Amino acid sequence: MRGIILAGGKGTRLYPLTKVTNKHLLPVGNFPMLFHGVRQLGSAGIEEVLVVTSTEHMGEIVSALGSGREFGVNLTYRVQERAAGIADALALGEAFSAGGPIAVLLGDNVFAEPLAPVIERFRQKPQGARVLLKRVSDPARYGVAALDERQIIGIEEKPSAPKTDLAVIGFYQYDPTVFDIIRKIEPSIRGELEITSVNNAYVERKQLGYDIYEGDWTDAGTFESYMYANRMMAERPLF
Repeated sequence: MRGIILAGGKGTRLYPLTKVTNKHLLPVGNFPMLFHGVRQLGSAGIEEVLVVTSTEHMGEIVSALGSGREFGVNLTYRVQERAAGIADALALGEAFSAGGPIAVLLGDNVFAEPLAPVIERFRQKPQGARVLLKRVSDPARYGVAALDERQIIGIEEKPSAPKTDLAVIGFYQYDPTVFDIIRKIEPSIRGELEITSVNNAYVERKQLGYDIYEGDWTDAGTFESYMYANRMMAERPLF
C-alpha cells in the first residue's frame, strides 16, 4: 500500500502568512504542518509516499522533507501545474500507485490520533474505497455523508441544509479503479474535479465504506482552524 499527500493550493485564506511560505509548511505545534501527515503514513507502515504540490512551492517542500529518511519513508514528488481540484491532483499519482491500493491525505488536515488502525482495516481488504467521517458543528463547510443502517448512501458537497453532522474529512483510501473513475467524472461548477464526485461514484457501486474518527481533528485552512490546530498539537510529538 502506498500513500499520497496532496499539498497544493495557494492558501489564500491564510494570507499574509502564506506570503512567507507554503501553507503546509506553517508551524503546527512544534513541527511544520506537513510533517504530521508524513509521519502519520510512515507510522502506519506505508513506506512509499508521494507529495503533490504546486509549481510555486515545490522547492520549499523538497527542501523541508528531503528524501523522507528522517520520517522512515521514501518520498516522491509531483507538481500540479494548475488548481483543478483534489481529484485532479490525485490523478497525478496513478503511475506512482503501481496498480495497488492507496491512502490519500490532504496536507492541511491535522489528526491528533494515529490513522494506523484505519489504514490497517483497509489493508486487510483493499477493495472499493473507504472514507473517514467526523461529527462536526459546522457541516455546511464540508462534504456531508448521509447514511442508512449499513452504508453511505450519498455525499453532498457543502450543503446549505446538511442532512447529518457527519463530515467527510481529508483522509481517503482507494483501490486502483479510482483512476478510471477520475477519468470519467465531470468538472464541477467551479471548474474542478471534486473528490466528492469520486466518492459518490463508489457509492453508486455500493463500494464505499467508512470509519468514524473519534479523535481531535481539524483542517487548518482558515485562521480559526489553524489556531485550533496549534492548540491541539501543542507539545505533541510526531507519531
